[in-house]
Amino acid sequence: MSKFNIDRFTAKYITKRDKSLFLSDIESNSVLLQRKIENKKILVIGGAGSIGSSFIKAILPYRPQTLVVVDINENALAELTRELRGTKDMFLPLDYVPYPMDYASPVFTKMFISRQGFDVVANFSAHKHVRSEKDIFSIEVMLRNNVINAKKLMDLLVQYPPEEFFCVSTDKAANPVNIMGASKRIMEDLIFSYSDKFAVKTARFANVAFSNGSLLAGFIARLQKNQPLSAPADVKRYFVSLEESGHICMLACMLGNNREIFFPKLNGEQMMRFDIIAREFLQENGYAVMECDSAEAAKRQIMELSADSKIYPVYFSESDTSGEKMFEEFYTDTECIDMNRFISLGVITGKNKIDSKKIYDFINNLEQMFNSGSTTKKEIINILCSYLSGFEHIETGKNLDEKM
Repeated sequence: MSKFNIDRFTAKYITKRDKSLFLSDIESNSVLLQRKIENKKILVIGGAGSIGSSFIKAILPYRPQTLVVVDINENALAELTRELRGTKDMFLPLDYVPYPMDYASPVFTKMFISRQGFDVVANFSAHKHVRSEKDIFSIEVMLRNNVINAKKLMDLLVQYPPEEFFCVSTDKAANPVNIMGASKRIMEDLIFSYSDKFAVKTARFANVAFSNGSLLAGFIARLQKNQPLSAPADVKRYFVSLEESGHICMLACMLGNNREIFFPKLNGEQMMRFDIIAREFLQENGYAVMECDSAEAAKRQIMELSADSKIYPVYFSESDTSGEKMFEEFYTDTECIDMNRFISLGVITGKNKIDSKKIYDFINNLEQMFNSGSTTKKEIINILCSYLSGFEHIETGKNLDEKM
């Protein structure tokens, strides 16, 4: 595989933008951004991931005083540090500390208290794949991370309230059909229940092109490992670039008002199908597509091709897995939308402070169910439905990890 330029491909084929959609809003608010970030103590949780690291790169030009980055992925954290220190003209504060730790652990609490909190806290730690709902164990770890542990963090922040708190959400939280989307929708309620103690903001946004663990990042790995490509042919998604994901989160965190949800101004015509992206990806790398009628046929074909072959086997299938929505959306009919404040961003406004007792009772019930040791996936879906009116889970009995 020849050197593949992710940014160039994303701009040409996926976002069809040669620069960040959000630059105009960043430029017009540069003075306010400077005031919100310069000389501030900033904590980024999940900062070694694709979106968290993009957020870090977005804020560093505004010269924070402190940057503490927490992530359970020790290797990714080490690489982030190498990248930041190896980038020409990249500002990095003297007080820069990357910690390979779990934000729900006792040692994280010790670290946080020892620093008497932070001015800005941004949480990117999340289970964000639909494939996370395979069985009761995968569901439990997802709900613990996205909801239960998030509450522990919010309780800790109350001791030293930040000026700004941001926690990333997802477009799948709007009219959710899977447990991951429902968990993030509940996460929104959870963080807003603390909004009388400090400013709370979030953002729902699109798939991040070539983010870690994404299908598109998998395309690169398949070519490197001489394995066929596989993609759904009937699923449409919105996309933003890696750089744009950091810009959205920075703007929401620093410029959002309390209890607001940000989303990119993208229309339905900008949604892309994965099979179309796969074709263009192969074309960009000098291959013609060889469509196969099954995953097994694609694997067989790739073994029969010569090393210098200019055709590449792919398997395009219809989506038939639990929780898979054919298209995504950023807001619901019942939410109040402001499309005028920013050039590139819409804002869901007018969110009332959430009934704390209702959300806390839900989380307590969830923990009790998990601690019982006999809870089923169906019971978890039922308790999610009891909290989220209108939640209609798509259940097919299949999950994405059963596919190539």
